[in-house]
Amino acid sequence: MGHDKTRRRSGGRDGRSHSRAQARPSRAPFIQRKIGCFEILSEEGLSLIEHNADVLLQETGMEFHGDPEILDFFRTAGCDVAGERVRFELGFCRRTVQATAPAEFLQHARNPENTVKIGGRNTVLCPSWGPPFVHDLDQGRRYATLADFTRLVKLHHTIPYLHHSGGVVCEPVDLPANKRHLDMLYQHIRWSDRAFMGAFIGAERAGHALDMARILFGEEFVASNPVLYCVSNTNAPLVMDAHMSGALKTYARAGQPVAATPWVITGAMSPCTVAGALTQVLAEALACLTLVQLINPGAPCLIGSFASTMSMQSGAPTFGTPEAGQLVLAAGQLARRLGVPMHTVGSLSASKLPDGQSQQEAVWGLMMSMFAGANVINHATGWLEGGLVTSFEKTMLDADICGKIGRFFDGIDLSENAQAMEAIAATGPGSHFLGSEHTQANFMAAMFMPDTADNSSFEQWSSDGGNDAAQRANALWKQRLEEYQDPGLDPNIDSELQDYVAVRKAEKPDVNYY
Repeated sequence: MGHDKTRRRSGGRDGRSHSRAQARPSRAPFIQRKIGCFEILSEEGLSLIEHNADVLLQETGMEFHGDPEILDFFRTAGCDVAGERVRFELGFCRRTVQATAPAEFLQHARNPENTVKIGGRNTVLCPSWGPPFVHDLDQGRRYATLADFTRLVKLHHTIPYLHHSGGVVCEPVDLPANKRHLDMLYQHIRWSDRAFMGAFIGAERAGHALDMARILFGEEFVASNPVLYCVSNTNAPLVMDAHMSGALKTYARAGQPVAATPWVITGAMSPCTVAGALTQVLAEALACLTLVQLINPGAPCLIGSFASTMSMQSGAPTFGTPEAGQLVLAAGQLARRLGVPMHTVGSLSASKLPDGQSQQEAVWGLMMSMFAGANVINHATGWLEGGLVTSFEKTMLDADICGKIGRFFDGIDLSENAQAMEAIAATGPGSHFLGSEHTQANFMAAMFMPDTADNSSFEQWSSDGGNDAAQRANALWKQRLEEYQDPGLDPNIDSELQDYVAVRKAEKPDVNYY
């Protein structure tokens, strides 16, 4: 019996981990969707939302606070500017955006193999953004530090189903708030060779990101190629502040992509109905996309949608709801009609732990965004507690979901090998395919193999420790960090970046608030 138990364990968890490692697919730089989008609104419904958004922009308008230059752009274009409120003629925003905004563009990575194509039938998955806390099963919930940030950048770099290094994968609160963006940008550049995001808050920080990108890529390359990515959120309803517009203006002038993204919680920051929220989201996005094109016609931009529902019992945001799915699907249709790429969000969850709720909400969010035809999906991994927490375990659980949707949207293989006609004929009636040459040649690649799932018998699972999915994910993220391979960075560039960061930090005193 002891010999049998040893034999079982040698082929158990360790054996399965080895098999998965051997079968792990080569990394694709982005998803190329071969399955069509889900059309939730009719032509009549789309036209109605578009008309209502135009009326809202004409009659109510949108306010741009704290930046007179932004108002001058609109005034010069013939818009009605009264104080900080801008009103637009019917159809003006749509005409302006469609005249010059590109439908597709590349965001370059320092490793050309990791350059992403944004637009068309392509989808780029990015990790969690913004949480001030992190969580893992060993240390629990805690304020994030720069060490956590670096671990997450390295961990994301090991995940083949993510395509982008992201931005504020967690907020390192052990660093001064007015300077930490410099350290975060450096960590992305140093420990990953994928595309990454710039700093979003204010023109100065955006300028720092551009300076660091020029050190990395060279000034001439940055002058004519997108290498950063900016998300400019509105302050719903119908306001953009100078922090957001300052970054938008800086990136637009430099020809760097801007995702104009209204962030609304229905019932609080927008109407509680799907149609009303869609109208407001489209109006806000159109006004901001128009600003990008007025600043620099032809600058790459995306229409963004970050719309979550609200619990009418607690007032807290909710995720994975039917209405949230309807919102993102309809936003995808509106983006395709406008002719610009779409930015949205993915595995959002209000759960406090990497549990069943977190994964149910994650699957719903990611699948709806994929069927919406989203071109960039932020928060594809790790998001807990309504955006307050980045979870190491949920990062690995979500990574499996990302891998599954990538495989699903790759479509059905109809090659001669996949049709398997010879294998069916050779096996014949009443037999099985377990030992067929076709099965032996294809079984490792024919089916997606998740890293965190356990499909063994109860007895085998028990002998392997009886771990649940979160416990398996805990072991997996540690294993991945051990396997992390440094992509390296030219020592001269590294030294110049570190010098730049040091100089910028020395220019002003530390401030621990925004």
